[in-house]
Amino acid sequence: MSAIITRRALLTTGALGAGALLSGCDKVANNPSFRKILFSGEKINHGLARALTDRNSLAKEYRPEQMSPIFRVNGTHNPNTASYNAMVAENFANWRLEVGGLVNRPLSISRQALLAMPARTQITRHDCVEGWSAIGKWHGPLLGTILKAADIRTTARYVVFTCADLYSGQPYYESLDLIDAFHPQTIMAWAMNDHLLSVAHGAPIRLRVERQLGYKHAKYVMRIDAVASLAGIGLGKGGYWEDHVDYDWYAGI
Repeated sequence: MSAIITRRALLTTGALGAGALLSGCDKVANNPSFRKILFSGEKINHGLARALTDRNSLAKEYRPEQMSPIFRVNGTHNPNTASYNAMVAENFANWRLEVGGLVNRPLSISRQALLAMPARTQITRHDCVEGWSAIGKWHGPLLGTILKAADIRTTARYVVFTCADLYSGQPYYESLDLIDAFHPQTIMAWAMNDHLLSVAHGAPIRLRVERQLGYKHAKYVMRIDAVASLAGIGLGKGGYWEDHVDYDWYAGI
């Protein structure tokens, strides 16, 4: 039995390998040839996930009594910019979720309209690349519902999320392909554990993409754009951590 490698272990190792190995082996990792071999593993991880898993297979969901008593805050705790603080002060009354790019009907969705949309509730486990996990309850509309309302074009291949928090003076960003964007558990959550999202957990809205590691779950989302390529987004790898710390773009678990 010890020789059996489960799919979850295989994919998790692939998703964690790049960042984890680089953090402990800087001298080796700075070798260009080694880096080329190391980061080619992401394509293997992505390909295995797509080949072995039905695109609509669900992440495990849990019972209310299994929820974690404490759900850690990670990443940005508060964007703390003048514009974000103004939104908090008015309880996000004038906040809008902008949806654009390769869509036929660009949207500007108010918080009130978002809260009125058909929504999904799910209790899932959040797995952080740093090694901790927590089970929480999330509620919000399917990302797919929003993209369909915007009439996403057939030329689109990815969706990009631009956020209110700043890293190195620039908005945080992440991206998904359309398979994960339209997954039945991929939601734009506005509630956590039966309460409106707190600032620390990403108010007024955050992405939940339950089949991927925590760094893909962008908080403080301000804009969603459908694009044909990730080449013009940041440094071209599809997300802030992917661009700057070489995390894998596909973080499937």
